[in-house]
Amino acid sequence: MQWSDEGIILSVRPHGETAAVVELWTRAHGRHLGLVHGGRSRKLRPILQTGNHVDAVWKARLSDQLGHVALELRRGFAAEAMDDSAALAALSSMTALTRLLPERDPHPNLYEITLFVLGFLNDVTVWPALLVRWELALLEELGFGLDLTQCAATGANDQLIYVSPKTGRAVSASAGEPYREKLLPLPQFLTRHRTGSVTNADIQSGLALTGHFLEARVLHPSGAVLPDVRARLTAYLGR
Repeated sequence: MQWSDEGIILSVRPHGETAAVVELWTRAHGRHLGLVHGGRSRKLRPILQTGNHVDAVWKARLSDQLGHVALELRRGFAAEAMDDSAALAALSSMTALTRLLPERDPHPNLYEITLFVLGFLNDVTVWPALLVRWELALLEELGFGLDLTQCAATGANDQLIYVSPKTGRAVSASAGEPYREKLLPLPQFLTRHRTGSVTNADIQSGLALTGHFLEARVLHPSGAVLPDVRARLTAYLGR
């Protein structure tokens, strides 16, 4: 069995003395593992970096085997982010959270969004807001999307400033006032009526929002927690 696809490297681990096992998220074939011969060589190490965009040819005798994969670099996102601690943490957080997707289950829409966000990691005025939207898209792909379009209590779609931590639905200012201490802030750049620039406080609120639902709906039920790099990312952006 053989296929060719493009993908993003999610993880790399040594195998034997010279090889490496790569976890690759491909556009059409989802998450796949593959053995790279010579993966620890000087020639291939720059390619086998988490977050890099590559072309892949995967081969195996049977579809459920580990398989062997040959890779060629398309774009070295890892090297581009290396000198920026926050951008590197964002890249690492995205690749770590992508591993929540079911193995070999394609998610082409999220894949396209991921490449779009990675392409802006050199612009700190843009990518933090994109990252929050990426985490919302991940929740959607995992089956736990939030409804931020109208108030859960009134059906109105204006003055949405809260989110219910239980339902994941937006709540208006008037309906949420009596419960504001129990509700999550909804940054306005995530609403239809967004105006003005995105502030650092907006980013922090957005990451708190997505982080809550990633933990409550995806991670905690299986006894897992957010990756450490996600916490470091939040700290970098909070400075």
